[in-house]
Amino acid sequence: MTNEYHLPGIRVAERRVDVPLDWSGGTAAAGTIELLVRELVDPDRARDDLPLLAFLQGGPGGANPRPLRRDGWIDEALRDYRVVLVDQRGTGGSTPLEAVDVAGLDAAAGADLLALHRADSIVRDLEHVRETLYGGRRWATLGQSYGGFLTLTYLSLAPQALTACYVCGGIPGTPPRAAEVYARTFDRVAAKTAELYRRFPEDTEAIARIADRLAEGDVRLPDGDVLTVRRFQSLGIDLGMKPGHERLHWLVEKAFARPGRLSEAFLADVQSLSSSAGNPLFWTLQESIYGDPASGPTAWAAQAERDRRPEFDEDRRPLLFTGEMAFPWMFDEVRLLRGFRDAVHALAGRASWTPLYDLDRLAANDVPLAAAVYFDDMYVDAGLQLDTLSRIGNAQSWVTNEFEHDGIGSGRTFTRLRELVRDRGGEKR
Repeated sequence: MTNEYHLPGIRVAERRVDVPLDWSGGTAAAGTIELLVRELVDPDRARDDLPLLAFLQGGPGGANPRPLRRDGWIDEALRDYRVVLVDQRGTGGSTPLEAVDVAGLDAAAGADLLALHRADSIVRDLEHVRETLYGGRRWATLGQSYGGFLTLTYLSLAPQALTACYVCGGIPGTPPRAAEVYARTFDRVAAKTAELYRRFPEDTEAIARIADRLAEGDVRLPDGDVLTVRRFQSLGIDLGMKPGHERLHWLVEKAFARPGRLSEAFLADVQSLSSSAGNPLFWTLQESIYGDPASGPTAWAAQAERDRRPEFDEDRRPLLFTGEMAFPWMFDEVRLLRGFRDAVHALAGRASWTPLYDLDRLAANDVPLAAAVYFDDMYVDAGLQLDTLSRIGNAQSWVTNEFEHDGIGSGRTFTRLRELVRDRGGEKR
């Protein structure tokens, strides 16, 4: 059954398809889950035989965009493509996975369930959609952030499905090693924090006052969670997106309703930013995306790196923020993540992983790959991206400091990547 409707400048068609929870067949009782497939097309070209573009959403644990209007990369894509948005398993309209679904399992079973939501399963879902709903037609992919990780898994598992791959800020280091990622990105988030204090000098003292009040204890968010200094520090993840510095500045401005009393408006905003209500798998799967047969356990790599850096301690002033880094305390302190706690700890200790990347196949790749590498990226290190790209066949990079991690929001980014592929012969047909 297809559900059809219109948005401004976009014709939308939605379908649902069942896929196995466990593509390996190793869990006989696992059953099936449902995927939501949303197709966008220019209303004036709805009957045209257009090439397909599958969007690979960032994350992990991120659902596809829900457009309000035709703009950015979607506007450009709709000029030439039929755009396919498949909510990744566990997210959005695709059988969401929440803490309550894992809380009743033992730690090992919970870890097994979470591991079924990694890139290899997502790519197999996409292949099922391509074969069953689109008759096996090849398509191009546009990967944002974690969507670039999915792209390399796709090129490793099913390159024959792809006409071209475009990636915005999301080429992983290979082999993937979580410890190496955080050894680099902690430096980057410290630099972003310093930039906040340089641009808004008054925030140095204001943030110190907030941290001092939180350190005294018993500050409650509207949902009852205790707001700790380290949870406040985690808001620094926004410093990797424009205009993240401005957003954090304005949040700090509203912190105190009276001397010593944090305002209800501030606390409500902090809860919204840190509760994980909309994307519980983001922190839950954050380190498992680096799990690889050659890498061993991820072992809470971000926490281990933080422990080596006393400048990030909660009692240091000026206070440093943290970025895209999952920590064990999150699964104790954040109400909507607590049900994942035992499973996530088991996942962090896992030594055996399904392979995500075939390095030999990537070296021999002939599918055109064009990647935007953001020089100042706070989340995905530019050096690791360029190293990997240097070892992938038919790959090109565009290195720029014009954007933070969110360059895809500009229609010019996808334009530039398409030009790179066009000038080397275009998409495969």
